[in-house]
Amino acid sequence: MALGSLPPRAVVIGCALLCFACSDKPGPAEPPPPPVEPWDGTYTPLVETTDWVDRGPYAPCTFTGVQGSIVDCDSPSLFDLSKCDTASLSTLDAHGIYGVDVRNVAGYPDFVGVRIPPDGGTGTMEGRPLTRQQVTGSFQFSSRYTLRNVVRQTVIVGCGVQPSGMVTGCFARCANGKASWGTFEAARMTWGRGESESSGGLRLISESDVPQSGSHVDVYVAHKHAYVVSTNLDPGTEGGLAVFDVSDPSHLVLKKSITLPGDSFWNAAWTKDDTLYVASRSSGVIVFDISNPADPLFVRNVPGGAPLDVHTLFVDGNRLYAVSPGPAPTGETLVFDISTPRDPTLLNRIVVSDTTSYIPSAHDSFAYQDRLYINHFSSGYVVFDVKDPMSPRELGTYTFQTENSSSMSHSGAVGTFAGRTIAFEGGEGQGTHLRVLDVTDPTNIPLIGTYKLRFHASIHNMILKDKRLYIAYYQEGLRVLDVSIPTNPREIAYFNTFRESNPGLTDWMTEGAMGIRVPGDGYVYVADSTRGLLIFNEL
Repeated sequence: MALGSLPPRAVVIGCALLCFACSDKPGPAEPPPPPVEPWDGTYTPLVETTDWVDRGPYAPCTFTGVQGSIVDCDSPSLFDLSKCDTASLSTLDAHGIYGVDVRNVAGYPDFVGVRIPPDGGTGTMEGRPLTRQQVTGSFQFSSRYTLRNVVRQTVIVGCGVQPSGMVTGCFARCANGKASWGTFEAARMTWGRGESESSGGLRLISESDVPQSGSHVDVYVAHKHAYVVSTNLDPGTEGGLAVFDVSDPSHLVLKKSITLPGDSFWNAAWTKDDTLYVASRSSGVIVFDISNPADPLFVRNVPGGAPLDVHTLFVDGNRLYAVSPGPAPTGETLVFDISTPRDPTLLNRIVVSDTTSYIPSAHDSFAYQDRLYINHFSSGYVVFDVKDPMSPRELGTYTFQTENSSSMSHSGAVGTFAGRTIAFEGGEGQGTHLRVLDVTDPTNIPLIGTYKLRFHASIHNMILKDKRLYIAYYQEGLRVLDVSIPTNPREIAYFNTFRESNPGLTDWMTEGAMGIRVPGDGYVYVADSTRGLLIFNEL
């Protein structure tokens, strides 16, 4: 057998034997890899390409309906597949969860989720039952529903499977029979790029279900207890708070579960001393006494008064920042004095100046060195001077929104590298990814680095610990980056947490790894939307 035809392992062994036969003296040692030079703070600014970039039609199929005419979108005769490789569709499994990137003929994006259960039951599209599903030898799905007295149809028809595994085809949407259409590219949301379950030494230490049936979205760890919050966004589910004793991370013990009727959309958690704060869609910030960490006791909700939707929280010293996506049109960030932790005092409400963007609502914040960095959906990444909370000053904004992109600034983390203030910003939506920004001068914020995975998945949250960035990346699971050179974020480990078989999974883009904490106890804590609480070793 020729050496070139041997398997790689045999080649290595064979070469080693040949070398051994030639000499009994050890060969020269392999030189160690060259040391990585520390970043000196210099960079070349990158061009902002936005998130969703129009790459033209995804498939050669067409929808033959006439603009403005009344049609049945679900009529197969309206889709011309004559230029398609429909035979390639026979390679697809008869089940799966797909993220479908839709391009309207006018060059605007949309996104559709499709889930076909493995048991052959009725699947869903955008959370609604499919009225037609054909997978064997084809890729055709439709849903029909009534919303605000309008009969709506969404139809996708496969054209072929690309070498990358992506399914492409045509879609149509009808509202009372009036159609719009375009093409799509669909990715099955299993582990991307042919990856294994994990890499880089990340190990799953333990895993536990969470009692609430809703989506598990955030976790905070204090006093050897993990506080997991869940939302009840989907009908028939419940959110709330689950408390786990994590003194032995390999053996989690559920200590308490709290759900309040009519108020269980709880989206974020944070602690200060013996006080726990929970962000509630209805009650603002809920304050709990955790003098006994296993048994949170309700104290009050703040600021009180009219119902208030608080979505995210951040504690910095004696300040609590609570971000609310409402009221319209911009949302607000509430600033509390928590020098007395169980009695937060409202100091101010910060509102950005932009009121005209696509979705100018506040979502998240990060406080660092007297500045507050607010992820403000389509308004961008907004920087405030909050040294005097009674007189906050808006310093600058980095925006990447365009008229044909619906992606949003969603989360971030900030630190100091080579004497410069560097922000890591993650978006949510099609094509969103990690941006590295130099925010030393907020009036002039350049893009200096990026990190991207699949176009069909996005970042939910992140934690910067020293020079490593831990990312909860929805269907892409847990990702760990070496960011010691911010201009070149380098993935050093991952764990694919997403499993299509998880009970309760939906077709939404926002499934998978969501909440993340790295409290410094040697472990990484992840709240996964359906798997619950997962604990990994810290690298």
